[in-house]
Amino acid sequence: MTPPPSSTPGVGESLREEWPALDPDARAAAFQRLPASEAEEFFLGLSALGQAQILLRLPERERRLWLRLLAPDDVADVLQEVEPADREGLLQLLDTVTRAEVRALLAYAEDDAGGLMSPRFARVRPDMSVEEAIRYLQRQARDRLETIYYAYVLDAGQRLLGVCSFRELFAASPSSPVREVMEDDPVTIDEDTDQEAVARLFLRYGFLALPVVDAEGRMKGIVTIDDIVDVLQEEATEDVQKYGGMQALDAPYLQTGFGSMIRKRAGWLTLLFLGETLTASAMGYFEDALARAVVLAVFLPLIVSSGGNSGSQASTLIVRAMALGEVKLRDVWLIARREFLAGATLGVILAAVGALRVVLWQAVFGSYGEHAARIALTVGLSVVGVVTLGTLTGSMLPFLIRRCGWDPASASAPFVATVVDVGGVVIYFGVAQLILGGSLL
Repeated sequence: MTPPPSSTPGVGESLREEWPALDPDARAAAFQRLPASEAEEFFLGLSALGQAQILLRLPERERRLWLRLLAPDDVADVLQEVEPADREGLLQLLDTVTRAEVRALLAYAEDDAGGLMSPRFARVRPDMSVEEAIRYLQRQARDRLETIYYAYVLDAGQRLLGVCSFRELFAASPSSPVREVMEDDPVTIDEDTDQEAVARLFLRYGFLALPVVDAEGRMKGIVTIDDIVDVLQEEATEDVQKYGGMQALDAPYLQTGFGSMIRKRAGWLTLLFLGETLTASAMGYFEDALARAVVLAVFLPLIVSSGGNSGSQASTLIVRAMALGEVKLRDVWLIARREFLAGATLGVILAAVGALRVVLWQAVFGSYGEHAARIALTVGLSVVGVVTLGTLTGSMLPFLIRRCGWDPASASAPFVATVVDVGGVVIYFGVAQLILGGSLL
């Protein structure tokens, strides 16, 4: 006998696959049809936006049950996704203690450590014995703690004195005081630290959770590794979208309105288009040279695109190195020297290929006549200059943008290529005038 659809295993997985293509109303309706055995896991696995869309479309009694299933920091994330008019109504569905915790979290910027943290963490006093601390932590574990990988040692003023793992507690003598077991110089996060910096701390130290403290050293909460996984995905998505030459989207692709999509893309495209008009102007300046030596136009796309490609490579490497904390603003001159040499070397390699192409075509087809050697030299030297320019531009632009206080990811490949196009045209025709002047020009 075939079981009814509501009890079919894997309904949640099927819905998860269909989820991106559904509108908010269809999502809520499909969620309500999930069997109880799958609904909780499915709901907890959704993004804050997905949870918000469902909650706003449920009856109030069900909305209360699902909202109270979330930890305070997750509730705060959900409230960040709803309109201000709906926020207070959702807050009123929480119990008094949780509501106060969520309000405190909402006071922080969404991208700061305070906005990421959970206010529920395991705490002990330094004068407790290890045995007392373990019993106390067992009681706390029943209060929906975010994690109990670490116990944080606080004084009477809630200032963080140290931290100890459960492993350290269980390995210690039951009669030993906690202060003798704890690590008294823990790694901490300031409550206003940006989420990218928080992610770098997790990558550097490999902890499962880190404490968040205020300016006086009072512990406010913890950021856990699962929060950082979400941050890393969010930041990587934002950087990739910016690097494509557009503003980062505020929601998943299929959930972004058409008007919003156009606004996010049109601004940068317009700026890049205006930048390319400078390329057209530069080519117009050399119009007479093109008319006298049409063969120069054959190599123009090849040379200019080489500079754009080398610039895109360099900017990709530097932006990623910045994101990982591998390079700082103070390294700018070291990077400049390194990339100048890299650009020149790559340029020589490509120049050899370009010059060889001219020589072969001349030998096989006689395409360039008596001036083939000069054309080969023009192409070669131009490639060296343009590739070096592209590499330097691509590597230095992220530093300039960071120095201005903007996101280095804005030094996108299309933007670098547009800048290099103008310089490439000038270099190419400048070299052509120098070498071909008096012959073809």
